[in-house]
Amino acid sequence: MKKFKDVAYVTLGAFLLAISINSLLLPNHLVAGGANGISIIINKLFQVPLAVTLYAINIPLLILCFIMLGKEVGMKTIYGSMLYPFFVAIVGHFPVFTHNQLLGAIFGGIITGIGLGLVFKGNASTGGTAIISQIVHEYVKIPMGLAVSLVDGLVILSAFIAFDTDTVFYSLICLFVIGRVIDLVQVGLGISKNVFIISSETLEIKDMIHHNINRGLSVIPIEGGYQKEHKEMIMCVLPEKEFQQVKTKVLSIDPEAFVIATAASDVMGRGFSLNRLTT
Repeated sequence: MKKFKDVAYVTLGAFLLAISINSLLLPNHLVAGGANGISIIINKLFQVPLAVTLYAINIPLLILCFIMLGKEVGMKTIYGSMLYPFFVAIVGHFPVFTHNQLLGAIFGGIITGIGLGLVFKGNASTGGTAIISQIVHEYVKIPMGLAVSLVDGLVILSAFIAFDTDTVFYSLICLFVIGRVIDLVQVGLGISKNVFIISSETLEIKDMIHHNINRGLSVIPIEGGYQKEHKEMIMCVLPEKEFQQVKTKVLSIDPEAFVIATAASDVMGRGFSLNRLTT
């Protein structure tokens, strides 16, 4: 089932990327990094078809993918890197969505980011510098969106060879949007809060969170830094929409409670990626 889902992610992602490059990026000369950007530069300088350049770039990088990322990722990357240029060729007749470079940068970045995010979610890539981004993500341990931005930023600098400064700046806007959207697709749209509560009414607050909000929690022993008294701190991860309710109830129980909330992403476990316990 997982392999089928991965293939579906890669297929849909490659199709969206093909639409983006043909209908938004190429018509507006947006070099949004990667093999896409290189192929647009070469197309501008030498009129070489996009699909031909994409296939030529992928061969040495596919070998690197097998060496650095393993056979399973390599096989799915072969699928993505062969499928993507094929889609680029067959959707070449799609209409141009806009000739406004700013709109092209924003919406081209959104569609490209969704496409790449889906492909990465399928644990593959469409070849090109996306393979390098995957390697950087795997070995340097930085978010995939940031890895793409770093690698593709170098490609955008080469756009000065073929395009004017305004076009390069619009390309940087597009790259920024791509990086943010990739991380959204990877992490998901569900926004959570990690809430820490220090109070003298710990038992009542724990009971409220368990029974009124139906959320789990952890209790962490702490020591006050000034008076050195021993206390308990409650830690609870909540969907953002539930935070205001919890904060209001906590302060109604103990108006002097100390409440800290931080952003939490990629939350997994009971009540988030698993069903809640009902008994």
